[in-house]
Amino acid sequence: MSPQELRYCEGCTCRPAQDGQANTGGENDDESSNGPAVDSTRATRSFTAPIGWDSKSEGIEPAVPLRSKEWWNKPEDGKSILDGRLKLTRKSDMCGEYVERYLNNGLTSERSTLQPSSDHMYLSHLVMSSVMPRHSCISKHSVAEISSTNRPIIGIAQTGSDLSPCNSHHIQLAKRVRDGILANGGTPFEFPCHPIQESGKRPTASLDRNLAYLSLTEVLYGYPLDGVVLLTGCDKTTPALLMAVCTVNIPAIVMNVGPMLNGYAGKKLIGSGKVLWDSRLLLAEGKINRSQFMQAVALSAPSAGHCNTMGTASTMNALAEALGMALPGSAAIPAMYRERGACAYQTGWRIVDMVREDIKPSDILNRQAFENAIACNTVIGGSTNAPIHINAIAKHVGVQLDNGDWDRVGYELPLLLNVQPAGQYLCEEYYRAGGLPGKELERRWLITKAIIAELIKANKFPHPDAMTVSGKTVGEECKNEFTNDSRVILPFDQPLKQHAGFVNLKGNLFDSAIMKTSVISPQFHDRFLSSPSDPMAFEGVVAVFDGPEDYHRRIDVMEGITPETILIMRGAGPQGYPGAAEVVNMIPPAELVKQGIELPCIGDGRQSGTCGSPCILNASPEAATGGLLGYLKDGDVVRIDILRRKADVKLSAKQIEGRKEEMGLYRQNRMPPSQTPWQEIYRKEVGELSEGMVLKGAVKYQRVAQTMGIPRRNH
Repeated sequence: MSPQELRYCEGCTCRPAQDGQANTGGENDDESSNGPAVDSTRATRSFTAPIGWDSKSEGIEPAVPLRSKEWWNKPEDGKSILDGRLKLTRKSDMCGEYVERYLNNGLTSERSTLQPSSDHMYLSHLVMSSVMPRHSCISKHSVAEISSTNRPIIGIAQTGSDLSPCNSHHIQLAKRVRDGILANGGTPFEFPCHPIQESGKRPTASLDRNLAYLSLTEVLYGYPLDGVVLLTGCDKTTPALLMAVCTVNIPAIVMNVGPMLNGYAGKKLIGSGKVLWDSRLLLAEGKINRSQFMQAVALSAPSAGHCNTMGTASTMNALAEALGMALPGSAAIPAMYRERGACAYQTGWRIVDMVREDIKPSDILNRQAFENAIACNTVIGGSTNAPIHINAIAKHVGVQLDNGDWDRVGYELPLLLNVQPAGQYLCEEYYRAGGLPGKELERRWLITKAIIAELIKANKFPHPDAMTVSGKTVGEECKNEFTNDSRVILPFDQPLKQHAGFVNLKGNLFDSAIMKTSVISPQFHDRFLSSPSDPMAFEGVVAVFDGPEDYHRRIDVMEGITPETILIMRGAGPQGYPGAAEVVNMIPPAELVKQGIELPCIGDGRQSGTCGSPCILNASPEAATGGLLGYLKDGDVVRIDILRRKADVKLSAKQIEGRKEEMGLYRQNRMPPSQTPWQEIYRKEVGELSEGMVLKGAVKYQRVAQTMGIPRRNH
């Protein structure tokens, strides 16, 4: 069979290059490529072949004293001088208290650091003598895993568990992280984080983002840790962990679990999340039955890892990388690829150096880093949940950021990544095509270029000189790292869509809500946004639903829903739900679905990042805190003007005041009661989606490792 006769699966990029040219995915393999020729003289770079980190830094004195040693070997805090003689106080025994229990699983502490010197004697030496007698194999020449003054203690924040299947592969990857830490002279301490599984937690996983944040903050501040590796993956794990390290401000680095492998139905690509929303329409139309629906959804998840589409998980890990908090090239590696394990090793290695160099989140996460993340979110077609989480991270590190910045920095940039839900392919192709920053990989089918390289070349990347955890700037890491698969990562001047960022809408309906323009379909545009006399604007009567239960109960039986109706979802915000649920992307009644009609949706909740619906989301203030969505009635007329960034209900100020008097406070009359202590606490403290949905009292605590010092002793 000739090469021209071969047939490949959709998305396949493993076919051989022709005549030295890269595969660009034309209909026939013998067609000439638009990509540049392979440069065989260029040095390959790969996570399996580390460059620049091949010399161990063990023994090098840290730039600042290690905070963990305040636990292990600082008994001098408890000594005093009386009449020229040393007097031991009660505080001095605490070093032994801290060290003792951490030795019971085999860790070592150097005897020489515990022996009396010529001018003083530590009571902790007496404690240690009882657990390390003179005949012990632990000598003064031992490794001293916890007491050496230049050996950092590195935490591994483990988010994988049986309750968190998206992140469960981290249980294996953590072993390679540990190997990297040990190889570079650190001591790893792995610990569990509060589980957050998007598809498993009710009433919504976002309720737990702030709980995981609080939990990790306490661990990082209250335990003897000098730095931490954040094992991220599923949607909320990434922002929760980043928020915590911003609050505490010790050296930290992100390591994503990676996306699943491609899902297939035959040779057709099946993307996780997106297939759910697509199949939901087919089910409503009667084209498939429930068994077929479940089968299609299952086919989209063929391996360990998070969503293989550009949903919130892939988005937030790409943006962690764009912020400079993950090794360049690391976010897109599929969970099951060998490079993922090699990346885990390099991440463990690098965090030890970061501790010794005293590189903290506050050194990386400045205004420039956040503007870079906004730009990258547009060109990858990132999730509508990104502004919530990125704004929250910014608040916890002390950077002012709001939805207006997402419009200003990101809207006019193009969509370059051809990955679902805004595009065609999945994250295996994204990785093979170069990922976000575009590292050259030891893979036979490609030499890569990537998205940031395209932005830098077009002079559209906001801040190439922003620093990353690698110790190099974004520009140094990414410039000229171009892709050879222009099906997946398109050239800047040939995008999938121009002006593909979020628009920030405001008016009497709300102060802020966002709309993702990169997923506006031609059909939606033609029906709602193409009037010559009123371009990029529409208005219609509303059908109002108080939560998803109300929607499902009434959508197919209520009268008056037409092809011009606007669906409103309220009571779905941070306080109202609670936690802000992904329930705004509603589908029309079955009869309209069968006609191929998509209706505009507006809500004070969220939608899945894997969904391709152009909903108006994250409306703030929400109904439960007095937002006008809480006073709408079926039949009211709402007008949306994208060009003017306006969203208004056609009611006079007098009519609005009458509604408020008539209907009363939404939170008192229609908000469901709290079901757990955390829900009640959360509702009292949480802010609006536009402000990052943070706990309002928490953002005043910043850089606590520096501003608050070491916590008080525990005995």
